[in-house]
Amino acid sequence: MYDVFDGHNDLPWHLRERHGSSIERLDDPTVSPFTTLPQLREGGVAAQFWSVFVHSDVSGPAAVTATLEQIDLVHRLIAANPEALGFAPTAAQVRTVAASGRTASLMGVEGGQQIDGSLAVLRDYARLGARYMTLTWSTTHEWADSATDAPRHGGLAPFGREVVEEMNRIGMIVDLSHVAPSVMHQALDLTTQPVVFSHSCAAELNPHPRNVPTDVIDRLPDNGGVLMITFVPSFVTDERRRWVEAGEHGTPPQVTVADVADHCDFVRERIGAQYVGLGSDLCGTDSMPEGLDSAAGYPALFEELARRGWSDAELRGLGFDNVLRVLEANDAAYTATVGADLLDRKEGSR
Repeated sequence: MYDVFDGHNDLPWHLRERHGSSIERLDDPTVSPFTTLPQLREGGVAAQFWSVFVHSDVSGPAAVTATLEQIDLVHRLIAANPEALGFAPTAAQVRTVAASGRTASLMGVEGGQQIDGSLAVLRDYARLGARYMTLTWSTTHEWADSATDAPRHGGLAPFGREVVEEMNRIGMIVDLSHVAPSVMHQALDLTTQPVVFSHSCAAELNPHPRNVPTDVIDRLPDNGGVLMITFVPSFVTDERRRWVEAGEHGTPPQVTVADVADHCDFVRERIGAQYVGLGSDLCGTDSMPEGLDSAAGYPALFEELARRGWSDAELRGLGFDNVLRVLEANDAAYTATVGADLLDRKEGSR
């Protein structure tokens, strides 16, 4: 079995919305059908970025409060399950926790609006263990354009550029899922550190606006970043996307493990296997591909890719090593700044 370092799981939001933020009974698939602690073990999930998502309808100070509540939920989740989970915000800690047979747990903030225009809030999220931030969610906000909303800034507003620079300085990984292609290119122009796309697919195979254009994928080798292939059915196949856009009438087109493997193959053949990873988005949508419908399903994808000729080293990279490389590249800045008095060196907000 190959270890998995998954880029995006919305279990915290699921628990908040469906179970009153309770962290009880996480071995019960009726509580969380997509992700249970036994499923994490069965699927080989050695490390997980837990998404601390807040819907973009929530803005201003309320978004900050909701984000802190999500961060608190993740810390409670880890503390309540020390036999299964371990807090591991750096690559060295990920290795240690994963070697113990537990799931190393990190966090990612899913939407730049969650900082409420404050670099101080960004830094505090990092201090609490958030290691990436997705620059937008599904809505364009005050400083960045979303892939699924009308543009307002031509990409990044001036403050958005400050955000990218500050994320580099404090070692918080820039996540380019959800953002408009203009933001992808501008962030890649600005960043001095490798980026991730925490949960996206290749637009060449399915022109969903949430997927990554080929001209952006082609820039990843120079940056050293990773495109983490997601399992969201409408992002995976064009047929499923068109069914959703038509109003979800009739039987949904089937999406399979092979369809997800096609996106992994595309990135490997285009730029190399060292720039592709996995970001399932489990618990973030109401259905998953056949055979990948829970955290236990990853081995089926590795088996499919092995049949297609992926080497052992390539599969280890896809599952774990590639994103660990990105995390480690950002670690020096993170460990040098988090916990220090950062406010001396950067304005706290606009």
